[in-house]
Amino acid sequence: MKYFLIAGEASGDLHGSRLIAELRRRDPEAQFRFFGGDLMAQSAGVEPIVHYRNMAFMGFVNVLLNIDKIFHLQRLAEHNLLDFSPDKVILIDYPGFNLRFAKFVKHNLPSAEVDYYIAPKLWAWKEYRLKSIKRYVDRMFTIFPFETEWFGSRGYQVEYVGNPSVDSVSAFMAQPFDEAKFRAEHNLDSRPIVALLAGSRRQEIRSCLPIMLQLAGRYPDYQFVIAAAPGIEPEFYQTLVGAHYSPPVLGGVVEDRGGIKILYNSTYSLLRIAHAAVVNSGTATLETALFRVPQVVVYKVFGGRLTMSLKPLLIKTPWVSLVNIIAQREVVSELLAHNYTLERTDAELRDILVDGDRRQQILHFYDEIIRTLGPSGAAERCAEKIAKF
Repeated sequence: MKYFLIAGEASGDLHGSRLIAELRRRDPEAQFRFFGGDLMAQSAGVEPIVHYRNMAFMGFVNVLLNIDKIFHLQRLAEHNLLDFSPDKVILIDYPGFNLRFAKFVKHNLPSAEVDYYIAPKLWAWKEYRLKSIKRYVDRMFTIFPFETEWFGSRGYQVEYVGNPSVDSVSAFMAQPFDEAKFRAEHNLDSRPIVALLAGSRRQEIRSCLPIMLQLAGRYPDYQFVIAAAPGIEPEFYQTLVGAHYSPPVLGGVVEDRGGIKILYNSTYSLLRIAHAAVVNSGTATLETALFRVPQVVVYKVFGGRLTMSLKPLLIKTPWVSLVNIIAQREVVSELLAHNYTLERTDAELRDILVDGDRRQQILHFYDEIIRTLGPSGAAERCAEKIAKF
């Protein structure tokens, strides 16, 4: 069987790698071509056609500025599709690009089945895309239980296979872990840790990280540690932190002049021992919840107050973080656009550092979310359905 996959983000690379591994387990002779990242390359045994770091165009203005690059990527995907002639096309999130590609597949290679793993969040915005999904996607595999009802009520049947973040966190938690050794290797002292997760794209990190960094000076009894996003070079973080760059060691750590550390390829290890976190809205909010780390969710958007005034017209849910959306209530605080300030973030963070009612309430609802998502095995279940069809 021949598979063509497209993942345009770090989370898609992670989830795509697990899916490829499960497909290969069922079919050792399977062939793969893909747009993705290093993790998918490890599972597939071949390099990506395009790395996802060259596909991260976020926001309307950024898309317009890079429209030529996006058209080039589309043509490259189309050329490789026809050259490879796969049996199945598997699209992973990244809807703006992937739905246009699904249309091309159905018009030019109708024999190929189009499967979608990790449905676009139409329940939050851009519901009009459902028309394209009905026309060009054969099967949709969802990762949130409530999506089954949402799509079904609109005449499109989907299959819930579980949540891949549950897979990733469960697999990590099953591994032996020595906290004392980890702290020693990464020059972390005994103080409680506040993890800083500023996003997976340069634009997000550039917008969110400065306020996070300012927090550190207000909490001398805690150590603030940046979890670097995969695919982002160390120099980028060093420029923002303002420290002189030196190559990361021991997998790695770089410490800035103010004592803030940057950890590379160690996000899960950091969350495993973190006391609290400040997290840019996205998949990381759910992963933080699965590690049962109380968090403040933040997001900086262009336009500030004006953009927030338009939010009810653009976004169909009262919340933006996956934690609150799954729980259908405000479990964690969300500081968005002009509300993401140093003072507001300071106040919300201070409230969850102390082992009081607020912290315990968050942990209680985390446990409810974990039960709602169900057991691990999303990639395995999805691969089984794709392989059998």
